[in-house]
Amino acid sequence: MSADPTLPVVAVVGPTATGKSDLALDLAERLGGEVVNADAMQFYRGMDIGTAKLAPAERRGIPHHQLDVLEVTEEASVAGYQAAARADIGAIRERGHRPLLVGGSGLYVRAALDRLDIPPTDSAVRSRLEAESEAMGGDALHARLRELDPRSAATILPGNLRRVIRALEVIELTGRPFSATMPTREFVSPAVMLALRVDRDRLVDRIDLRVERMWEQGLRAEAETLLARGLRDGVTASRAIGYSQAIAVIDGEMDEATARTETAQATRRYARRQESWFRPDPRIVWLDATDGDGARVLDEALSVLRAS
Repeated sequence: MSADPTLPVVAVVGPTATGKSDLALDLAERLGGEVVNADAMQFYRGMDIGTAKLAPAERRGIPHHQLDVLEVTEEASVAGYQAAARADIGAIRERGHRPLLVGGSGLYVRAALDRLDIPPTDSAVRSRLEAESEAMGGDALHARLRELDPRSAATILPGNLRRVIRALEVIELTGRPFSATMPTREFVSPAVMLALRVDRDRLVDRIDLRVERMWEQGLRAEAETLLARGLRDGVTASRAIGYSQAIAVIDGEMDEATARTETAQATRRYARRQESWFRPDPRIVWLDATDGDGARVLDEALSVLRAS
């Protein structure tokens, strides 16, 4: 196949446990595609069970990119991901293949697809703000954000201290509201966005089943292996759903039954946040995957692509 820089990226997005990976594999087989991961926790080497990462043998021989690119001690960077994912997409097109962007980390999806200038960072400024948050409390920093950038404060919860600090960091470094750096809904190159939706009660059942399987497959043992590789030093990785609960079990701070329950509850909350992130985007075509009929969902996805 010849290179085609206008070949649209097919993005498969939506909440966790809706079947994105299976649809992506089906589409890749039909379209001659390669997958670019957009699940931030799947960037990390060794975080396999707790992220539902497809094992190499499960990938049907389809190339996957942006998996296992970070150590658990490293922090994921939207700017770094943007450059790497766009390079992958360009290389896939050069090979004459179809790029498929797959995952539910909304900001990373938009970093790959949309016009988004990543604001600068400064470790000294961030460290000072973190120290201020410890001395004054998160509510005080959120109140400062509300004064400087009401629009951002309205969308960032006071409990999301990391995001509050990032917003204040950007305001200090750029002199502009953090909300002004948010991406616009404008693709940098042709793309089609598909999202999977599952009935709420059915999705809860799927999440609960997935969590039980993760623990039965050895989530605790996986966390123990990662701890030996420095997981506690990873600001992002150590807080990942499932792993933070497994660490609590290992430390004797929580029994496993409670950890399983808390993992499922946190995953359900995360799924709601994912849907809230993607729902307002008018470019997304939503496909109902409640009945688990992968063949039907594939046919509907192909119909959308033909129409586009």
